[in-house]
Formats: sequence, C-alpha cells, structure tokens
Amino acid sequence: MGSLEQKDPELAQLLDRERRRLEETINCIAAENTPPQEILDLMGSIFNIKTIEGYPGRRFHAGCEHVDRVERLAVERCKALFRSEHANVQPHSGTSANLAVYFSVLQPGDRILAMSLPHGGHLSHGHHASITSTCFSFEHYRVDSESELIDYQGLLEQAKRFRPKMIVAGASSYPRLIDYEAMASIAREVSAYLLVDMAHIAGLVAAEVIPSPVPVSDFTTFTCYKTMLGGRGGVILTRQDLARKVDSAVFPGSQGTSPVNAMAAKASCFQRALVDPEFTRIQGDTVRNARHLASSLSERGYRLVTGGTDNHQVIPDIGQAGLSGRKGEELLESVGIVCNRNVIPRDAESGKGESGLRLGTQAATARGMGFPEMEKLADLIHRTLEGSSDAAVRKGLADEVRELSRGFPIYPGV
Repeated sequence: MGSLEQKDPELAQLLDRERRRLEETINCIAAENTPPQEILDLMGSIFNIKTIEGYPGRRFHAGCEHVDRVERLAVERCKALFRSEHANVQPHSGTSANLAVYFSVLQPGDRILAMSLPHGGHLSHGHHASITSTCFSFEHYRVDSESELIDYQGLLEQAKRFRPKMIVAGASSYPRLIDYEAMASIAREVSAYLLVDMAHIAGLVAAEVIPSPVPVSDFTTFTCYKTMLGGRGGVILTRQDLARKVDSAVFPGSQGTSPVNAMAAKASCFQRALVDPEFTRIQGDTVRNARHLASSLSERGYRLVTGGTDNHQVIPDIGQAGLSGRKGEELLESVGIVCNRNVIPRDAESGKGESGLRLGTQAATARGMGFPEMEKLADLIHRTLEGSSDAAVRKGLADEVRELSRGFPIYPGV
C-alpha cells in the first residue's frame, strides 16, 4: 500500500474506503462473495504480466513454461472436482463461457430455448438486451404462475413445438433445485444439446450440497467468484467428444489472450474445494442459513418467490408491502445491508418494474454468520422496510448493522 499511497493517493483512498465498506456492511448480493486472501494475492500477482494465446504446449508466445503449468493445474483440479471429462478455464466471464458454448455447436440463427429473465434466467440466455439474442433465435420458457416452479411438462411441450437445437437450464434468480434429469430427458426428446449454467451454485455443487448437472449435461458453465469463493472468470465443462469444439470456440473463436492470474486463482479455489473441509462446511451452512433467513422473513409476513429456497438465494416479494424493488434496495443500502432489486415472475405480467429483492447468504456465511445472525438480519430487513420514512430509525438500524458486521471481520489485520 505504501507505494500506491505515495503515487496515487486518490485510488489508495478509494481502495481503503471499499475495504471499510465491506467490513462494516452485510453483503447479501447473491452474485458476490469474499474470497480468502490467497485468491486476492494471486489475482494481483505477476501472473498478470504474461501474454498467452492458445493452450498449454501450443502457445503463440514464448516464455510460457510456468504459466502452462498453471493452466494445466487449473484444468486437472477442475476436472477432478466436478468429475468432468474436459474443462476449459480460459473464459473471461460466465457470459463469455456461454457464448463459446453456443458457437461451439450452433450456427447463427439456430434456435435456443432458455429461461425467461423475469422468471429466473440470465441476460446471456437470450435476453433482448444481450448480444446473444442477435446471434441466435431464442424462445423463453416460464415458471408456473402459481407455484413459480419450472413446469417440466409444459417445457417439454414447448420444446416439441419450438424444436430448439439447444436448451439452457440454470438461472440467476431461481431459489429452487432444478431437475437436471428431467431437463436432459427433454433435450434428448427433441435432439437438442443441454447447457447448464450453474454460475450461482457451483460451490454448492462442488461440495455436493446439491445435485450436480455434470453427469447429464452436454455442457456446464460457471463462474468462480460467487459460491465458489474464488476470483473472476468463467469455466466450461464438457464431454471429451465436444472438447475440441469448445476449445476452438474459446480460442481463437471468441477471445484472444486469457489472464493467467485469473486461471491461477481458479486453480487455487478448485484445490480448496477438493481438500479443505472448511469449504464444504461453508457451502452447507450457506444453504442452511438461506433456509433460516427465508423462514424468518416469512414469519414477518413476506411472501417468498417459490415459497422458500433450496440454495443460497432468498427472494422476497416486497411489492405486497407497497415498495418497489428499487426503493427496497436503496433503503437497505442506507443502513448497510447490500442487496439488489430483482424482477420476479409476477412482474412479467404487470409490467411495473421490479418488486422483488434477491438476497444471498454466501458472503455472510463465509465470514462466519449463522442462525442467530440470520434471525437478526431478517429483523433488520423488516424494520428497515417498515420504518422507511423515519431517518432517525434508519440511523439506529445502521448502527446495529455496523455493530453486527464488526463482530465478523472479513480480512482481519488488513
């Protein structure tokens, strides 16, 4: 820090303020986590320097003897962790990984059937704002209007009518387990490839807290910075017979040089997931904490999308309390509870914008919080949303959040 403080004090100050923000707030954003220090060290290491194009042993630049070993370590550890025949660890992000999968076996304009964004899907699953929708012909399936769960029979009928060449399973805001066997059966019925995007739940899968899609899917993609407790970047898992197509779609198909620092961080988080019992404990506690938070919010009168949770996500519908998702997000951030507004299935029908909040328990769990803290968190959320118009109430709540957060330091001594 000394050098940065001297050479760029403005950035040094922002870095310190961000560290303080993390330590003094409760992070409930389902797409974030706080990785261990060794991940941060690798991401900021001299592995940033090396330019690579191609794959280990087949690079287009010299000086790759050590970084080749880094990539091989990441690949072998990833394959062992997820019991996959092939892994590509070069994608810059989850969206990059999905794009590479699409282009590995499809032609522009081919049909893809994926989950609707308001019903739980992701931008890279063919949303009109994403480049994916301009490259391929997407149709979207929805959850059941009453249960808010995937209707597999309805999905089968839709697939038979639409005849996609690929079906995408997986979501960014679906708090329940997905029946991968059912999805694979539907894909086989219409001779489609099955891509499972498990970006949010990869850590839960790695720890065997929830079922793995890898045995039944043609492709599985994920990111490492959510439940995996790693750094930035995406990964593609596939069968050996599809490996060459995937690798070619990543490089040279859709990206050039890949960051070695990110691949080193991937290798490290895979190793931790393979050998460290603490990783497995955190994943199990993440799901248990989510269920407890869901129950505590339900007891306080909040309707939960799908009625509960099977993973790290809890999605309360605050529209019933007369609040928009945006207003709820702003109120909670004002007291130090950081989450994000979220569209929910009913919003797709009303067209009124977001009326849900997406809460994730993985970051709070990683810093050591358990059932008592989830109960306290539910109470703080409720009191914040209920007393939204009173600045004095919010100030008191902010003090409570800060006190709770300080009891669970993320990076002690930093």
